[in-house]
Amino acid sequence: MEDQLSLFGSASETSENTQIAEKIRNLCDYLNHNSYLYYVLDRPEITDHEYDMAFRELSDLAAQYPNLMPADSPLARVGGQVLSGFTKVNHEVPMQSLEDLFSEEEVTAWVSDLMAKYGRDIVFSVEHKIDGLSASVLYRDGILVRGATRGNGLVGEDVTENMRTIGSLPLSVKGAPQMLEVRGEVYISKADFAELNRQADENGQQPFANPRNAAAGSLRQLDSRIAAKRHLNIFVFNIQRSSQELDIHSHTEGFEYLRSLGFKVIQGYRKCNTPQEVWDAICAIGEERSALPYDIDGAVIKVDDLSLRSTIGGTSHAPKWAVAYKYPPEQQPTRVTDITIQVGRTGVLTPTAELEPVRLAGSTVSRATLHNADYIRDKDIRIGDTVWVQKAGDIIPEIVRVETNLRPADSIPYVFPTTCPVCGSEVVRENQEVAWRCTATDCPAQLVRSLIHYVQRDAMNIEGLGDALAETLVKEHIISDVADLYRLSEHRDQIEALDKMGAKSTDNLLEAIERSKESGLDKLLYGLGIRHVGKHTARMIAKEYPSIRQLMDADEDRLASVEDVGPVIAHSVTQYFSQPGNRSLAERLEAYGVKVTYDNGQVSSRFAGMNIVVTGKLENFGRDQIKAVIEAHGGKSSDSVSKKTTYVLAGENSGSKETKARQLGIPVISEKEFMEMLED
Repeated sequence: MEDQLSLFGSASETSENTQIAEKIRNLCDYLNHNSYLYYVLDRPEITDHEYDMAFRELSDLAAQYPNLMPADSPLARVGGQVLSGFTKVNHEVPMQSLEDLFSEEEVTAWVSDLMAKYGRDIVFSVEHKIDGLSASVLYRDGILVRGATRGNGLVGEDVTENMRTIGSLPLSVKGAPQMLEVRGEVYISKADFAELNRQADENGQQPFANPRNAAAGSLRQLDSRIAAKRHLNIFVFNIQRSSQELDIHSHTEGFEYLRSLGFKVIQGYRKCNTPQEVWDAICAIGEERSALPYDIDGAVIKVDDLSLRSTIGGTSHAPKWAVAYKYPPEQQPTRVTDITIQVGRTGVLTPTAELEPVRLAGSTVSRATLHNADYIRDKDIRIGDTVWVQKAGDIIPEIVRVETNLRPADSIPYVFPTTCPVCGSEVVRENQEVAWRCTATDCPAQLVRSLIHYVQRDAMNIEGLGDALAETLVKEHIISDVADLYRLSEHRDQIEALDKMGAKSTDNLLEAIERSKESGLDKLLYGLGIRHVGKHTARMIAKEYPSIRQLMDADEDRLASVEDVGPVIAHSVTQYFSQPGNRSLAERLEAYGVKVTYDNGQVSSRFAGMNIVVTGKLENFGRDQIKAVIEAHGGKSSDSVSKKTTYVLAGENSGSKETKARQLGIPVISEKEFMEMLED
């Protein structure tokens, strides 16, 4: 009896777990409800801070009681799983594309033809054509179990982990049939797309051409943490299949049913009865498109009656009961009055065309990004030129072409600067890069952005030091590099006197700076902003070189052999520490008490030398937690099965990895067997 009690826990422990499970359930419901209000209804009832505090409380409980987390926990939205590739998904209901129409005449002919064949009383629906990526989402027993891309319409890719990061997509659906599959359009809002490209420009990366490319690229990220940062969104517009017959007879009734289940559906759809009403609806949508928070590239016209759709049918790739009308992009002429240069955190020089203000797609445009020197050269853009501009994806102003016949007689080609416009240092362009960079490590423009990066949560996590304060600290010459943060107490009176600071805020800031000293080498490496070194890479480097002094003297070839590093990152790291100023910075940080070593938290060598692949859903561990346990006991957690794999730890719905392991003769262990190995 005692053995049985030790296995299952005492009655008091059971009671406590019940209370904790109830608390977790209430927190999940609270967060999911407020996510619905925020992302779907755009009607938040709590502040961001209140949401963050509840989310943090749930995160703390998840760390203590991972086995009590429900499937619809909002923690699933933050991402964290890195995949080796996407598995294929066969669509039970084909995800067809639509035929495109480009004129009023074509629209009128299509509507009139259907009315002539099937009766004058046909009702049509006209709705926004979202510029995104089509995907299907499968729910079983009300829980999201799979998300898949459209692919070729018959076979797509499993992107479930990335779909879970979409705030407007419910993780659970109350009142749904036992099985429900829906179709939606994944997209990125105009504001988030603009920010995404701003960051790309600052980091010297190629910007996304349009929101659709951004959404598609984000949804197919192997690392769901990257997808989570892209702020994907989704409009659900169709019921693909259901385990029970639904009392729905029209497309617009389907919209309302989906809305009642908590899905975000397209707003402002219109029902029409004549060709003229259909065209008027298309024009009305066209007039409002510039004011929409998301991008559309057309309008979709559909027969509303579902039974009539079955009669009309379709081809192998497109239905005959629906078409898409595509709007032409709006373009306007203006004049380039100047070309200015901004310097980003990594020293990248980004050119911008200053324009005579022009009204374009519902807003006034006075600037257009020029991306890089090659872009200016290829289009031969000069100061004084008359140019045609449009909004890329109806969002980012860009120059389409130059009217060379209107070019002034004294015009000269634009010469990209050879020195930094902020500090005057030399700028260089490395092999195979489009970006020119300032070489100075003490450039003020870089310093502000480097400081902002250093203090962020994923780096040294110094709360209370925002963008405005960072700029002020640099402008007032209080800080000349990130190491000066740890001397701010010497400037307490000066900081306390700054706008919006005061004694309490200054105390909080100094305490946060002091706490940051214990962040560890991996956080420090990421915070230093070394090119190409992200959070994951920083951790892999810190594991191999657990002190910054070892890393500063690392051999480039050996560093390149570290998992997930490679020659490009290795060169970037060794080049960074070859600079005397950067080595001095690291030494000063150490002298100020910043932890420059890495503690991997290993508690035993039970799995030393073992390579363990985890697949499927575990009962007692989340994916990040099980990886941490394996590493804490000396093992290595991998994402793909190979001949080097020691064990495959298989949970529920383990899938192809377990199959491959058995084919290769690799031992497959259960979660119980894993726990027994730990106890041994």
